[in-house]
Amino acid sequence: MDRKMTRFCLLVTLCSLTGLVVGGTASHAEMQQCLGSDSPTNACLTADPATKTVEGMGMGMVAGAGAAIGAVWQLRQNND
Repeated sequence: MDRKMTRFCLLVTLCSLTGLVVGGTASHAEMQQCLGSDSPTNACLTADPATKTVEGMGMGMVAGAGAAIGAVWQLRQNND
């Protein structure tokens, strides 16, 4: 694998992992805030916190990978 491809894969991996952590943390915090409110909604009470956290992690991972791919695409367009 050449250097550019290795750097690209590393960037996508690191951005995906960062998105995974941020998405999971944000989703978990949102669930805690929802459950701690004075009048939680029915959707908040019936949602599984673990499932919501995993969903947030997945969305964060996809967003991180998309951001990395978009950044590389933009960089390549500017260099051409």
